[in-house]
Amino acid sequence: MNDQTPHPLSPQDCLVAVMVAVSASDDDIRTAELVKIQSAVNHLPIFAEYDIDRMNMTAQLVFDLFAEEDGLDALFGLVRENLPEHLFETAYALACDVGAADGKLEEAELRLLEEIRYELNIDRLAAAGIERGSRARHMRA
Repeated sequence: MNDQTPHPLSPQDCLVAVMVAVSASDDDIRTAELVKIQSAVNHLPIFAEYDIDRMNMTAQLVFDLFAEEDGLDALFGLVRENLPEHLFETAYALACDVGAADGKLEEAELRLLEEIRYELNIDRLAAAGIERGSRARHMRA
């Protein structure tokens, strides 16, 4: 990928990118995770005006970045550059929901969630609340 190429990402693209990154982080994109991403895009107010056709482009961008040595850093750079700060906690909440969607968090997913908390400067107490809510929503009987 050419570093000179502009990456006009919308805030919604950034949220999708973070969700796809969590799903892809363990090299096993599960159906439950894809359903969670699709459900978020179809139902959450932040995506009301989102062009759903952009999802594939955004997912491909994440896959392309993951194939590069410093791709994760590049992804976080794009997210910080294009996602308004007031949506950082939203990004983390969506990331947690995708990670929890299949009922288990793999080590790679946990590491990426930790990195997201750090890169987006999510307050420790806010992160704990978000994580707790995500765990509660994805409990099984």
